[in-house]
Amino acid sequence: MRVLVIGANGAVGKHVVDRLKESDHQPVAMVRDTDQIPYFEERNVETVLADLEKDFEKAFYNTEAVIFAAGSGPKTGADKTIIIDQEGAIEAADLAKKHGVNRFVMLSSMGADQPKQAEQIKHYLYAKHRADEHLKTSGLNYTILRPGRLTDEPASGKVNVHEGSPERGSVPRADVASVLVYLLSAPRAENKIFNLIEGSTPLSDVLAY
Repeated sequence: MRVLVIGANGAVGKHVVDRLKESDHQPVAMVRDTDQIPYFEERNVETVLADLEKDFEKAFYNTEAVIFAAGSGPKTGADKTIIIDQEGAIEAADLAKKHGVNRFVMLSSMGADQPKQAEQIKHYLYAKHRADEHLKTSGLNYTILRPGRLTDEPASGKVNVHEGSPERGSVPRADVASVLVYLLSAPRAENKIFNLIEGSTPLSDVLAY
């Protein structure tokens, strides 16, 4: 599939683009700044210049699937979190529906299911929660992935992907990207929500039940 990666220039997004290039899919990196384009051109990855804070509908032309990996980042305030993580994700789902996108995979966060219980980053988890809930009712063929604490450790290739109550833990960003791309084409992942932490299951065996 031709896959639009929203947030392609982010810490997870760059890994997602790399994993897509290694697969049978064609990545299209959505970037918001011309300075970000050369990184992807050097890797022979198509880019589209669009900004979640502006009109970004053009990014969805000829798009078959979407991986939403954008985030406002830990150094921004609650306003940017609402704009990017909540409203940007909601609008992305609406545009995907409008343009007949076949699959939408959302990078969310562990704790987004119960933001009221959060002691920290409550605004962030509320934003993720609202975006997730909107996607669930959008009519799109979706998958939501909620990883634990993200690290920059090398990919292990072994994870714990599960439904139901989350188990606290961490996971390398590189493994998060691999799981996002894997779930894109996994029929058993359709219209479901998964939690993700480091584990002992090889990626090739995820959802092999």
